[in-house]
Amino acid sequence: MAEITLIEGVTMALARAMEEDPSVVMFGEDVGVNGGVFRATAGLHDKFGDDRVIDTPLAEVMIAGMSVGMASQGIRPVAEAQFCGFTMPMIDHIMCHAGRLRNRTRGRMSCPMVLRFPSGGGIHAPEHHSESPEALFAHMPGVRVVIPSSPSRAYGLMLAAIRDPDPVIFMEPKRIYRWQKEEVADDGEELPMDVCYTLRDGNDITLVTWGSMVKETMQAADQLEEQGLSVEVIDVATVSPLDMDTIIESVERTGRCVIIQEAPKHCGVASEIAAGLADAGIWHLHAPVKRVCGYDVVMPLYRNEMKYMPSVRRIVDAAKEILEVS
Repeated sequence: MAEITLIEGVTMALARAMEEDPSVVMFGEDVGVNGGVFRATAGLHDKFGDDRVIDTPLAEVMIAGMSVGMASQGIRPVAEAQFCGFTMPMIDHIMCHAGRLRNRTRGRMSCPMVLRFPSGGGIHAPEHHSESPEALFAHMPGVRVVIPSSPSRAYGLMLAAIRDPDPVIFMEPKRIYRWQKEEVADDGEELPMDVCYTLRDGNDITLVTWGSMVKETMQAADQLEEQGLSVEVIDVATVSPLDMDTIIESVERTGRCVIIQEAPKHCGVASEIAAGLADAGIWHLHAPVKRVCGYDVVMPLYRNEMKYMPSVRRIVDAAKEILEVS
């Protein structure tokens, strides 16, 4: 069993899917000969050739349109947008066609495509390279939005995304691409989408997060537990459709919840979770739900980007604030 990083989990899943299913093809800017800007597709071009690992021009609209067209005709495309900010021109095809094809044809056709891309900040990248646009995609009916936070979930969720009959947006938190290693068996076993994963059991407070923020959230949980608190940590993993049942069940036990996201606070996924708790979990709450988020500004350049993103200190302070509410 190999000990791999998150990005290696993506690569391993892509290779496994392509070995198992000849209809799986991959394309994007520099994914072939160069193996991707972060090396997520390294070695796949040599293994599967030009016909299945295809370098495209710098044309995001074309990449998205090709994906929809190919998926509608029985191919399973895995397209890459080189950076999160480059997905904006793709939204027309994703929202108006990929997410609607099953409904438009009354189930006669589906769109089994995956659009994967590195997302989030923290690597000193320039503008348009550090956004966290999960809320944009989560607002599109007919589209799944998946964000892995560990090597095993990257592997299992990528396999599930490729095998799914409908479009999946697969956002890879690049700041934690190589943060940790984990033993992952290349056994072809997918993990379920549409469910949250409980990373740590606790009774005093629930911390809910996803993607790169799992790193700081787990560190905050360590600090809180050193102070004698029992902390439950939930990795949302699939932000659309959202598994509110797991989150509500956790809050039933703990009575308190802090939601952490890297994206701006306004109209974010954290807001949707907070609204879900207000709607179905209000009688279990002993204190207001707190959100620890990025700020409602453009992601700053590298000198200030770590000040923008939620820190361990901000998470701990938010938790302590609601723990003091009787």
